[in-house]
Amino acid sequence: MSVLSPPPLLSDAELRAAPRHMGLLHRFAEVRAHSLALSAPLSAEDQCVQSMPDASPTKWHLAHTSWFFEAFILQPRVPGYTPFDPRFFYLFNSYYEALGTRHPRHQRGLLTRPSVADVLAYRQHVDAAMAHLLQCCSDADLDTLAPLVTLGLHHEQQHQELLLTDILHALWCNPLLPAYQAAAAAPAAAPAEPVRWLPVPGGTTQVGHAGGGFAFDNEAPRHTVLLSPCEVAHRLVTCGEYAQFMAAGGYQRPEFWLADGWAAVQAGGWQAPLYWLRGDDPRLLARPGVAAPGWQVFGLSGVQPLQPSAPVSQISFYEAAAFAEWAATQPDTAGARLPTEFEWETAASLPGLAQATGTVWQWTRSSYDPYPGFRPNPGAVGEYNGKFMVGQLVLRGGSQATPAGHTRPSYRNFFPPAARWQFSGLRLAKDAPC
Repeated sequence: MSVLSPPPLLSDAELRAAPRHMGLLHRFAEVRAHSLALSAPLSAEDQCVQSMPDASPTKWHLAHTSWFFEAFILQPRVPGYTPFDPRFFYLFNSYYEALGTRHPRHQRGLLTRPSVADVLAYRQHVDAAMAHLLQCCSDADLDTLAPLVTLGLHHEQQHQELLLTDILHALWCNPLLPAYQAAAAAPAAAPAEPVRWLPVPGGTTQVGHAGGGFAFDNEAPRHTVLLSPCEVAHRLVTCGEYAQFMAAGGYQRPEFWLADGWAAVQAGGWQAPLYWLRGDDPRLLARPGVAAPGWQVFGLSGVQPLQPSAPVSQISFYEAAAFAEWAATQPDTAGARLPTEFEWETAASLPGLAQATGTVWQWTRSSYDPYPGFRPNPGAVGEYNGKFMVGQLVLRGGSQATPAGHTRPSYRNFFPPAARWQFSGLRLAKDAPC
């Protein structure tokens, strides 16, 4: 079984039947074990690398997710709790101003110490303290603890995906193009189906989390929006379709690009999605015994031939928007555009919608703004989402690196429009015919 999807410690039925304390404890152990499994293929040297300011070292992710439980639960709620190392409160705070100063984000790769072994010992210390707390707390205390522990687990799952996207970027920066996890070459995939357009009715509809399970604060409150009738593509845009955009001069034609996007193309020399390699790329030619005609794609399994029917990935919002502008001029996708996040959420319940999750996050045309009536959670944990609600775009769905069960139709991921190291792609939409 792939390290990306470890077996659960308990089945869903067993979790439902377990006492609340034990069910939460088993879920805690399951999520924490998955982080270690994801880091297992990596050397100590791999785990210290920070390839750009937006990425973090694997070791930092492992430590920060432990810091979260220590800073928000153990330190303030367990009398006499002894921190593993008080200096870690400074080293592994990410952006919580209310919890004190922190090591600069862009310098996380300079933390050669503490070692990986020290970080793993830190995790064991936190895990033992959390296990004791969950086993011994009263039912009344559990009512207070459970929401915070659950938030910490979903926070760790977010970092599990970031661990993969960040190490993939680091390995991409290595001239050897090493694989995170070796795998046999994928067989040629069947051609993609022609796009079918699924009608999304207009009118008022409810969006946002409806309750009945975990959600981040940015998914609430549930509220009414007015949609114009539209249509949403039943599948994602493929690599083959994106290659057609490139062949039509997509990266050389400013008429398809937003002004900031065109500036990013020029400044970054963008010519293709981030991890695409031409067959004559020197890094490919230097690989012994590897013939690489045409485009190749670098991923968690290393370099693989481009699969035309696979969803395009590792593109920015700017690239997604430019592709949609070009697609609007093509016969089969005339009038195409990016969906809004509310069109996407409404379409997620339609029969026939494919690849809603598990492949790539899907850029929308919606700015990451607060919902009407949004209020951050009280205390330092309120810094989790609300203060980032400016200058970012919403993505919906979930990617191949997203932990199973982590997403839901109301989930709002968000990144700056130039970000392209995530597993991000697009689905087209268009206005309904009059």
